[in-house]
Amino acid sequence: MSDASLPKNEDSLSGFFYALTAYVMWGFLPLYMKVLSHVPPVEVIAHRVLWSLPIALAVIVWLGRTQDLRQAFRTPRTLMMGAATATLISVNWGIYVWAIGAGYALEAALGYYINPLFSVLLGRVLLKERLTWAQWAAIGLAAAAVVLLTVEAGRLPLVALGLTVSWGAYAYLKKSLPIGPNQGFTLEVMLLAPFALGYLVWVQWQGQGHFLQGVGRDDLLLIGTGLVTAIPLMIYANGAKRLRLSTIAMMQYIAPTMIFLIAVFVFGEPFGAVRLIAFPMIWAALVIYTVSMLRARGQAREAARQSSSVIQTGT
Repeated sequence: MSDASLPKNEDSLSGFFYALTAYVMWGFLPLYMKVLSHVPPVEVIAHRVLWSLPIALAVIVWLGRTQDLRQAFRTPRTLMMGAATATLISVNWGIYVWAIGAGYALEAALGYYINPLFSVLLGRVLLKERLTWAQWAAIGLAAAAVVLLTVEAGRLPLVALGLTVSWGAYAYLKKSLPIGPNQGFTLEVMLLAPFALGYLVWVQWQGQGHFLQGVGRDDLLLIGTGLVTAIPLMIYANGAKRLRLSTIAMMQYIAPTMIFLIAVFVFGEPFGAVRLIAFPMIWAALVIYTVSMLRARGQAREAARQSSSVIQTGT
């Protein structure tokens, strides 16, 4: 089915399975990254960038969208925005990879749980969007949970906040990038590739690299970072086009929930009494936010339906 033939603002079965596949792949990603925990995060990120590039370029050629990339490289504003989003996504990846390897997967899950609420707050601060009382309540409840975790640990949950802010800012700028999601991702990895390649050549020259060092498993895992990076992002991009925003909003909790379960039951990270209080506060905030969003969208659709009915009857 072509994109043009898809019904507008409606869910499709193919879109659901595209999005579900992407979120499940992201949910299992900590298992992959944990196996690479002996490799420095910067080196892992460099390999993610470098091995994502041929996959992304192949998809762009297959879609026949190479002209979009040529136009992007001729447009300074697009290049600047692409450089900004590329920087933010690399920071996000770096925090995530370090967190999994260092035993902070629970904080990573917390960061991705908080992210939708941070995006709402970002819309209020930067776009002057009006928030409902329910949205304010959800943000307040999440903030209280963060304060509780901070007091208990004696420090800010920097992993969670770092992932939240970097991804939220990335998503905000990405919406303004004047090219499609697949082209945008390809542009980002093209801009990052020279730095990634330079870093990898340098660490190999210094004898500190983990690639081609006689451990075949490491080589395959590092090459595979391109697959686990590019494939879910591009699958997600196709799913998002075939689903309503409200459906995507509810499905986005699949990945952090899987990360949470893996952190507790596979990695054995401690889940003490304070986290037993704070995480349900976050979940309650997300329920309040999601219900509020669905109710608002339902009211908007009903208003649009009534307006259309009035126009058709001429009254």
